[in-house]
Amino acid sequence: MPLPTLEKIRIGIIGLGYVGLPLGVYMARHFPVLGFDIDERRIEELIRKIDRTHEVSEQEFTAAQGLKFASDEEALKHCNFLIVTVPTPIDDSHKPDLSALLDASRLAGRTLQAGDIIVFESTVYPGATEEVCIPEIEKVSGLAFNRDFFAGYSPERINPGDETRRPPDIVKVTSGSTPEVADLVDAVYAKVITAGTHKTSSIRVAEAAKVIENIQRDVNIALVNELSMLFKELDLDTSEVLAAAGTKWNFHP
Repeated sequence: MPLPTLEKIRIGIIGLGYVGLPLGVYMARHFPVLGFDIDERRIEELIRKIDRTHEVSEQEFTAAQGLKFASDEEALKHCNFLIVTVPTPIDDSHKPDLSALLDASRLAGRTLQAGDIIVFESTVYPGATEEVCIPEIEKVSGLAFNRDFFAGYSPERINPGDETRRPPDIVKVTSGSTPEVADLVDAVYAKVITAGTHKTSSIRVAEAAKVIENIQRDVNIALVNELSMLFKELDLDTSEVLAAAGTKWNFHP
């Protein structure tokens, strides 16, 4: 099945939270983009350019000329490049809650057409895209993976509330289920991400990269919290200590 050309890409973003909406706003400067969410009130607000999460400014909305919104999944059938940005929290047992991801995969299965590409941005463990999401899509759609439709993974790197580093300013890791798909996925993001892209050799590598990013962040936060308690006992200002340590080139708290 031939892939769409870069010029023919029509993007559908499933999930319009703090990841999906800013991504859609910037992608719509280069491609036709449909933002989809099951929250009808959310869609009604976004049509009026109201963002209750305050992640997108009025100026960013205005610049997104190619952006439309819908809560009717039928509208996604006009898209040939789906991007899934739904949340993947943990449950009460501290295990991954993939329910929203599975729902999004089934929804995609109902709307995918032959030759389409689906890219996941949600945080998952290595292997989840191909072992959990793809089988659901195949089951619902009746299409065969890497014959009738294709996949990619590009972990989200949005920093919520950051007004200085917007989506184009953050290097994007990309991947695809075949070398040709990887090239196209990378080319799509490269149109938007001025900071550049990093194409990996497989979806699993890209998934694993996201895992260690999160681990490093969490370990750093935990370490600084522990040190902060220690510095308090020593009557030291944690911010001042970090500022002093931060003068070394390779110190990144």
